[in-house]
Amino acid sequence: MCGIFGCLLKGGSAAPLIHVALKRLEYRGYDSVGAATVYEGRLYVKKDQGNVDAVHAKLHLDNLPGRLGIGHTRWATHGAPLQKNAHPQLDCDNRIAVVHNGVLENFSGLRQELEERGHVFRSKTDTEVIPHLIEESMKAGLGFADAVREAVKRLEGSYAIAAICTQEPDKIVCARKESPLVVGIGDSSIYCASDIPAFLPLTKRAIAMRDGEFAILSDAGAEIKKIADWSPVEREPETITWDLEMAEKLGYPYFMIKEIHEQPESLRNTLRLQDTYLDLMATFLDRAREVFLVACGTSYHACLAASHMFSKLAFRSTQPIIASEFVQRAGDSISVDSTVLAVSQSGETADTLSAVMHASNRAATILGLTNVIGSTLTRVSRTYTCQQSGPEIGVAATKTFTAQVSVLAQIAIKLGEKRGKLFHEEAKTLRKKLQQIPEIVERIIATQEEKIKGLAKKYRDKRCFFFLGRGISTATASEGMLKLMEIAYVPAITYPAGESKHGPISLIEEGFPVVFVCPNDSTRKATIGNIMEMKARGAVVLAIIEEGDEEIKNLADDYVEVPKGVPEVLTPIPYVVPLQLFAYHMAIERGCNPDMPRNLAKSVTVL
Repeated sequence: MCGIFGCLLKGGSAAPLIHVALKRLEYRGYDSVGAATVYEGRLYVKKDQGNVDAVHAKLHLDNLPGRLGIGHTRWATHGAPLQKNAHPQLDCDNRIAVVHNGVLENFSGLRQELEERGHVFRSKTDTEVIPHLIEESMKAGLGFADAVREAVKRLEGSYAIAAICTQEPDKIVCARKESPLVVGIGDSSIYCASDIPAFLPLTKRAIAMRDGEFAILSDAGAEIKKIADWSPVEREPETITWDLEMAEKLGYPYFMIKEIHEQPESLRNTLRLQDTYLDLMATFLDRAREVFLVACGTSYHACLAASHMFSKLAFRSTQPIIASEFVQRAGDSISVDSTVLAVSQSGETADTLSAVMHASNRAATILGLTNVIGSTLTRVSRTYTCQQSGPEIGVAATKTFTAQVSVLAQIAIKLGEKRGKLFHEEAKTLRKKLQQIPEIVERIIATQEEKIKGLAKKYRDKRCFFFLGRGISTATASEGMLKLMEIAYVPAITYPAGESKHGPISLIEEGFPVVFVCPNDSTRKATIGNIMEMKARGAVVLAIIEEGDEEIKNLADDYVEVPKGVPEVLTPIPYVVPLQLFAYHMAIERGCNPDMPRNLAKSVTVL
């Protein structure tokens, strides 16, 4: 997730407005910043790695001349956060500048095609193919807007783009597919941005662009068309009533609930990983004598889920280990035959990096899964993969878990094929099911959140919870437990459901709440037995079940339903979403701030 902004003024300088707008968009990305303006037939560009303040102190962003320009604050998915990879990206002749938020699936093939035609690329980004495609069409005789349209018609993946050109210096051209884009209408100005906060102090009149739409911004206003057939779109601006703080959260009261609702988008982006990197990760995992999955907190729970995936799909035994315990538990056994797959949202988690450095010093192969390109983990890994979920502002990780599990599932499928344990059709079916998961998560949020709010009201005064699951659902239950403790400050215990009778069941008394994660998988019958054990001792059961599971509905006191058809190995992704929502609404009911849980930090960089 990145932030883009563009403005066209009838008078005055665009650069200071771009600078301030990017500062307001910095929550969308902060590893590099750039801006471009057009003035007297020339393109002016300033960009570098770093946050907005650092780049402005170095380059003086306000000094760019001209009344029209675009800007970008980046969260890297392709190419490290370096000056050359910062946006705007340019064509060969420095006449076209493009800023882009999204992930392009087919950039590699487009880049090869363009290079064969003589185009010279300067960055490692997926975005750079866009200005070169526009350049190609303009050289063939098309005008700027038509050339942008031809370019975006060739793009696969997600994008919100804004482009400017020296040959038509009086317009900004925008297009959207999946990534957000809004147009702001001022009295003597017009804007485009990823989010409303970018222009909210300048105008409260906004038009939200929809998927497959194209906008030409000029002094005459905003002309919106459909990319597919070039038909005009008539849509009146809406008046924004939010304040700036609420606008940053798109009207949500907290970042955490905003990020829970963003999960369908972030999951779609995880499915746009380049196959080359997945194959490379699978190759290293296949060669290893032993594989350790090392992480902390939420990322550790993703590793627990992954260990089941690797076993089930690839017959590959792996050892998930909490990073702070790694040296004591496995340190002396690590060798050149060991592979460590380290998982860290920030790529800077101190305990994880300490485990990685120990393993590296003993010649182990280090693989990384992180959300931050350019982080320490990416630098010390033999190869790494980006989870592509964008910045996460809320301290309690939500889209981090689902994104990491999605990426690890893709690696497991690839490894299963490589090891001959998954037939092609089986792998194809699983990938098809993965493609459906974002829509399933969307449906859960749309249909179950109001019910979950009611459950939070019902259970808000409970003093302790059990979270139980079997098989891969032990990971889901563990993550649900962590969320409730982190943000609602309710003590909670998680166990494999089959282990609960070996001690924890002694805590059960009348009215004790037990949350069961029970998809319709190979563990369902055994889980039903555990539910009955708890009910017999007076427990109140809240079950996360497959839609239409009447047997468990009749046993449970309350239930939340997840759509049918999710394969067992993929259940942690959709089944954790009700638990995230439950934790969030419990926090609200108990008067807690879910974005800033006490004693916790987003990135734990101390041992």
